[in-house]
Amino acid sequence: MIAFQKDGLTVFQSALWKTTSSVIETNDLILVVDPTWLPLEVKEIQEHVAHIRKGKDVYLLFTHGDFDHIIGYHAFPDAKVIGSKGMHEHPRKQYKLDLIQSFDNEYYVERPYDIEFPTIDIVIENDGQQLVVGDTKFTFYLSPGHTHDGLFTIIEPLGIWITGDYLSDFELPYLFDSAKAYLETLQKARMILDSHSVEILVPGHGQVTESKAEMTRRVELAQDYLERLIDAVTRKDEEPILRLEKEMSFPSNFTKGCHEENVSIIKKEYC
Repeated sequence: MIAFQKDGLTVFQSALWKTTSSVIETNDLILVVDPTWLPLEVKEIQEHVAHIRKGKDVYLLFTHGDFDHIIGYHAFPDAKVIGSKGMHEHPRKQYKLDLIQSFDNEYYVERPYDIEFPTIDIVIENDGQQLVVGDTKFTFYLSPGHTHDGLFTIIEPLGIWITGDYLSDFELPYLFDSAKAYLETLQKARMILDSHSVEILVPGHGQVTESKAEMTRRVELAQDYLERLIDAVTRKDEEPILRLEKEMSFPSNFTKGCHEENVSIIKKEYC
């Protein structure tokens, strides 16, 4: 389902986890970001790309290697694939594929393309690394914390910032990598807002925003949550730890597990 459309940017939102997939059309190329989830949802993205392509090269950007973001990889077999060095060298590729297969098996999902971990053609190794195609410029920043292989991408001159699993309007930080790295990535987010002309922020889950104030609010929301949780965990204060769990939207066994993982990682890093 199309959730947002403006000036060459079309954002699709899945019925599952409010996961976004973006298609960006420039004079030089078509960029597809994290095509996902269900076969009919991926097909809608494919049909949109086919409609607007007009002979242009297709680039496929993965914000990180979580299974919900890579599930539509082979739906665009002729695309040039962009991803971080951490994703290129991911140590648990088969585990991610097993999660996809488990999901598909559980819900009897059949896909018209093979499931495979993405092969990265353009590997992003450093902050500030750029890719220029005609008048289209991509600037990349590594964004570890949620996962070790996260990637921020700025697309100019459109002013689009693809943030992956950061800066959602509703989703608090999930730490599958490092709390310290996550806080450093939030500082990097502040730097991006100060140094780039960001017009639109597209998170991996949730709503697009064009408001600079809202972008800043999301950075502050994530930082405030993490700092309060770190403080509670280091003081071994169970009451605020439990209270912080209840701040997560859509409470479920999944969010409970994410909260427990957050606490576990903070204990390892700060205690």
